Amino acid sequence: MSEMLDVSEDKPLMSPDVPDEDTVYPTEEELETLPRVADKIPWRVYTVAFVELCERFSYYGTQILFQNFVQRRLLTPTGRAPNPGGDTDNNPGALGQGQQMATGLGTFFSFWCYVTPLLGAWLADTYLGRYKTIMVSIAIAVLGHVLLTTSALPPVLARTDVALVSFVIALVVFGLGTGGFKPNISPLIAEQIVSEKLRVSIDPKSGERVIIDPAQTSARIYNWFYLFINIGALIGQLSMSYAALYVGYYLAFLLPTLMFLLCPLILILNKKTYRLTPPQGSVLGPAINMLLYAVRPHWSWNPLRTIGNVRKTTTFWTAVQPSHIAPHKRPSWMTFDDAWVSELRRGVKACSVLLWFPLYWLTYNQMNNNLTSQADTMKHAGVPPEIVSNLDPLALIILIPICDLLIYPSLRKRGVKLTPIRKITLGFWLGAAAMVYAAFLQRYIYMHNECGYYPSEGQDLPGSGGSSSSRDCPPASISIAYQAPIYLLVAISEILASITSIEYAFTKAPRNMRSMVQAFSLCMSAVANVIGEGFLWLARDPYLVWNFGVMGAVAFLAGCMFWWFNRGLDAEEDAMNQLPEGRMGGAKSGEGWGRRRAGEEGQVPKPEGSDSGHGVDDTSWSDLGEASDASHESLLGNKASLSGEGS
Repeated sequence: MSEMLDVSEDKPLMSPDVPDEDTVYPTEEELETLPRVADKIPWRVYTVAFVELCERFSYYGTQILFQNFVQRRLLTPTGRAPNPGGDTDNNPGALGQGQQMATGLGTFFSFWCYVTPLLGAWLADTYLGRYKTIMVSIAIAVLGHVLLTTSALPPVLARTDVALVSFVIALVVFGLGTGGFKPNISPLIAEQIVSEKLRVSIDPKSGERVIIDPAQTSARIYNWFYLFINIGALIGQLSMSYAALYVGYYLAFLLPTLMFLLCPLILILNKKTYRLTPPQGSVLGPAINMLLYAVRPHWSWNPLRTIGNVRKTTTFWTAVQPSHIAPHKRPSWMTFDDAWVSELRRGVKACSVLLWFPLYWLTYNQMNNNLTSQADTMKHAGVPPEIVSNLDPLALIILIPICDLLIYPSLRKRGVKLTPIRKITLGFWLGAAAMVYAAFLQRYIYMHNECGYYPSEGQDLPGSGGSSSSRDCPPASISIAYQAPIYLLVAISEILASITSIEYAFTKAPRNMRSMVQAFSLCMSAVANVIGEGFLWLARDPYLVWNFGVMGAVAFLAGCMFWWFNRGLDAEEDAMNQLPEGRMGGAKSGEGWGRRRAGEEGQVPKPEGSDSGHGVDDTSWSDLGEASDASHESLLGNKASLSGEGS
């Protein structure tokens, strides 16, 4: 599994479900008794992870600057702080639009970056493939970086209106590039592992029989992927914060641009080593058609009644399997097999889990704006306020290897199953705890500064002749070090919730919809930003205690409800992960989705005797991809419940 593969995007791939003669699948007894371990990770995985590191360096290295760039006024030609290290005039600034405008633009940027992945995923799954979509997105993001750097040049900053317009345009272009990159890099890295079936092997160190678990392998890959993300974020945020503080914003925006240019270079040099999945035409259309077809018998104009009808039926998915529909009654778009219906059911279950994440990201997003503004009002002894948020990636860099190499294996040896649903629930609750702590800290700031409940708005000073001037409020009598527990709690919650959500989106998505489901996962952050706009009135003095308190309450209640509604999915974990790969047949000539050229490499062969109009005959396709020995079949004991029973 650790050898290098020479697979280009245009070459057909051997199905990971096809066993070879040396493969040993676990029996039901072995599934319960043998320890599970991750597979070896090939080196090409780390090259993709380094590309993500560079991209996250550029993203977070610039995003960390947005709040002060927009909020604080220009005091020097480059925007640097006039008095770095002092107690006053020690923050960089540029546009002087205030905290509310800065928070609003920051929220818009996050929303834009997490809604555009839907477009990037559609392009990748349908037309370009993941690799080409990533390359096009990099080109767009580079243009955004150039515009961002232009908005921070001293001659442009001298004209606030021009700088603001240039900055907003840069956000739009930059976010579009990010949206094409993000939903495709995550599936690309996990697809470098070929095997997707449980199998028995011998541990070379202990000599004992173990189960090589693809779910454990995916979890390890995404743990280390997230580690690389946070290394890039930490270096980018630290270095760019000091660049803005001591030199100016033009340098702080230019350096991430140069770092980002490493991404296409690495991808081009390593393309021949990657395992790349070719685009298969749009499967989103058939998926939507199938869901509408399945809902039709249970439809009511009352949405609650429709949901109730669907939940009551035990044949929701079975009824739309091609093998249960006479050939002459099948719609023209039904060119898939029974196994793909089961895969789609699994994907819908994953999306129902991911739908809860806007309430998690609502608390996480406080780091990007309101916690930075909170740090502005505390004593920071020459440390840029943006720097404190780097405690989050720093904690992740330390804690991820500890969890992956020590804590998780130790829990497994003791029989403690920290399942995806349990991890996510704990992640919600720890995020809530972080917000409650932030609320108490904000209360202390209000009670111990010269400006009372308005430390962010400065003080009016009387002048000669009845005039007045204003100055920044002196910091409260508390160090920004007291923010550290917030970022530690958020970091642990990310390990449990955020990493697990990326892994869940990949392992549960239909194989030909992985970018789309990953985009759906990212889109939940965009939804969180829309919800966040509704709380924008709380993002200013004197309401910040309520802001953090409400976020904590929402996250805690969401965690409780998430556990209640999804606790049953853990029992299906193995069976869902081991479903056979579904197949899509050829569509009618001229149809927009599922088109395949005759003889195209990677084409799924049409079953012998199939009807040309429907792509399947009255023979069930449910056996495709399932051929394996008896021990392999035994691990799918729960498959009946997954391939049609219940909704």
